[in-house]
Amino acid sequence: MKFTPLAMSLLLALGSLSVPAVAAPAAPSKAAAHKPFLWENATVYLLVTDRFNNANRANDWSYGRQDDAAPLRGFMGGDLAGVTAKIKDGYFNRLGVDVIWTTPPVEQIHMGTDEGRGKSYGSHGYWARDWTAVDANLGTEQDMRDFVAAAHAHGIRVLFDVVMNHTGPVTELDTIWPADWVRSDPVCTYKDPVSNIDCVLVPNLSDVRTESDTPVALPPHLVAKWKAEGRYEREVKELDDFFASTGLPRAPRFYLMKWHTDWIRKYGVDGFRGDTVKHVRPGVWKELQPLAAAAYEDWKKAHPAERLGDQKFFTTAEVYGYNIASGRKFDLGGGALVDYYDNGFNSLINFGLVHDAKKDYETVFSAYSGQLNGPLKGYSVLNYLSSHDDSNPFDPARSKPFESANKLLLAPGTAQIYYGDETARRLDINEAVGDAKLRSFMNWDDLNSNAQRDGYKVADVLAHWSKLGQFRHAHVSVGAGVHQQLQAKPYVFKRTYEGQGISDKVVVALEQPTDKISYVSVQGVFADGVKVKDYYSGKRAVVKGGKVSFGAKNAIVLIGLD
Repeated sequence: MKFTPLAMSLLLALGSLSVPAVAAPAAPSKAAAHKPFLWENATVYLLVTDRFNNANRANDWSYGRQDDAAPLRGFMGGDLAGVTAKIKDGYFNRLGVDVIWTTPPVEQIHMGTDEGRGKSYGSHGYWARDWTAVDANLGTEQDMRDFVAAAHAHGIRVLFDVVMNHTGPVTELDTIWPADWVRSDPVCTYKDPVSNIDCVLVPNLSDVRTESDTPVALPPHLVAKWKAEGRYEREVKELDDFFASTGLPRAPRFYLMKWHTDWIRKYGVDGFRGDTVKHVRPGVWKELQPLAAAAYEDWKKAHPAERLGDQKFFTTAEVYGYNIASGRKFDLGGGALVDYYDNGFNSLINFGLVHDAKKDYETVFSAYSGQLNGPLKGYSVLNYLSSHDDSNPFDPARSKPFESANKLLLAPGTAQIYYGDETARRLDINEAVGDAKLRSFMNWDDLNSNAQRDGYKVADVLAHWSKLGQFRHAHVSVGAGVHQQLQAKPYVFKRTYEGQGISDKVVVALEQPTDKISYVSVQGVFADGVKVKDYYSGKRAVVKGGKVSFGAKNAIVLIGLD
């Protein structure tokens, strides 16, 4: 097989393997949109598009889908236009969000399937039928374009979910892909690399042969679909151009890479989140990274007015079970250690915080800072306390929404808010089973009515999350800086960041007495005479005698330069 010089250099480099007001504008000014931004400090908002906000009820039932699913396993009406509406309303800006990560918007299988937990549809986005199309339940290509454009206009980047491992299940309406594209067995046993990779995750979820270099033809069902939609010639020409320019073989994984990088060139998404990463050979992700990076540079050159800064394309990985304590190496079983940071990723999702959050603040914060400024220096982790597929979230009943915000948004590293974390959306829905419990519709009604829960009101929870989010957004040192405890009781710490032309420092006080005005020591961080701001109360004060007081009686104080 012949390869062009570009392809040869690529392969050699890749290797074998209505909301309560918070003190923030609804839409950022041009200057605010270009504040210093680091992915290492980003606040990422993960949402299941179908569950977030329904702006167009006309697309609720597409492809003949029915309202016959098991509880929380069908489509519920949310769409891309609904996300765009909330962006334009300023919801994400008020929350201090820097990045929106949506579940995959690609066209899903058309029919529901019963895999043992009741009839389920691909409302979550991980059961692809056609990687080149927007799922009609979520909207149109124009809706996708409007979503990314609105996000960028509000200073928000977009993280796109990449599924390379599998297609959607086979149903009466959704045919299996050809045998040279996918395998249907054996079922993974997760004991070593082979039983993690060359296998299907669950029965009837076809595994893409991403290890193969053998050229394959387009699947007949995709050819027929594209012809019916009047875009067959265009799609084939684009594929011909891609393979001719790269010299890559027409193997299954390279089709998928072409289709995924098209979402960058077409819409301008700013990063990839790799799904089921450990179930694909590590080198495949390393092959994808330069193709994605090149597509992003092409998009930025073609859209100079829409680009947000000069950052390179960002990648984070779902390596299920990875913990920040593991550093650079992940055990894939059988003694096989893999460095996914060396295989195309800037960041890995940290599955450890849901457990670490049970520990005290200093134990967590100092350990995370030590890892990020030691073995992981130059890389990052994406922390979370709840997500769309972790059935053991930190606080499913939402009895600790304020502590959750503190633990997540003040932990070193990138923070991932899961939709409804900030509004105490419950994750223990009785009528649902398994991960469906995590995916109820966004609880806008609770927010609009300021629902009363055990000891708190939902609007107060949102206000707390927003203040912490705004603090992170204003100060890169919160997530990307070096942590140091200043005082044990009441707990006070500092974070400092120096690099990439940015100098930033903050002091945070937690568990302060609320029956009297607090004086927080900022000795060695802010000099006497310096005017600082408490991002929690919104008040400003001047440092005197190495201390500062804002005249408030809050349990939390967030101090930084204004």
